[in-house]
Amino acid sequence: MTSTPEPPRTAEPAGAARLTVLAGPTAVGKGTVSAGIRRRYPQVWLSVSATTRPARPGEVDGVHYFFVSEDQFDDLVASGDMLEWAVVHGRHRYGTPRRAVQEHLAQGVPVLLEIDLQGARQVKETMPHARFVFLAPPSWDELVHRLIGRGTETAEEQERRLATARVELAAEGEFDVVVVNDDVERATDELASLMLG
Repeated sequence: MTSTPEPPRTAEPAGAARLTVLAGPTAVGKGTVSAGIRRRYPQVWLSVSATTRPARPGEVDGVHYFFVSEDQFDDLVASGDMLEWAVVHGRHRYGTPRRAVQEHLAQGVPVLLEIDLQGARQVKETMPHARFVFLAPPSWDELVHRLIGRGTETAEEQERRLATARVELAAEGEFDVVVVNDDVERATDELASLMLG
């Protein structure tokens, strides 16, 4: 009988900045809160994920995401260059390039990862010293309203994302801290205080 090797754990160097992982259900506002952190708290470095999904209107490659082909994503995974990655909503892959995260932490820069639940679980396996923050909606009805109101997905995609959101909401207890996104500015400040306080 063969056993699966444990994923490598990354020790937290003395004096290093702490990694914060932000996750939550689709349409809860993770991107909006993260953008607020980027704009208002420049001392925090926001990791840029790679994805195989096409860019939405207004998204800029290298700023919002690194938009890569399926083959490019395969290469990143095969070379061990992904800290975490997952297929999200059963369609596109998302992942966090490892090197830049480790470099910023080693330099004492607080790092924020805005990722999905699957990715957060992977990071917890390899970097258990990170702080895991769950961004929650004020209510299920508000989450549905936000998803439909943003108008970026087809009706079929909305249904798929809402099914995923039900599963994601049930994982709230796996996180260290819950921040309710009832007001974007307030939620952004609460997250920043957790990272910088």
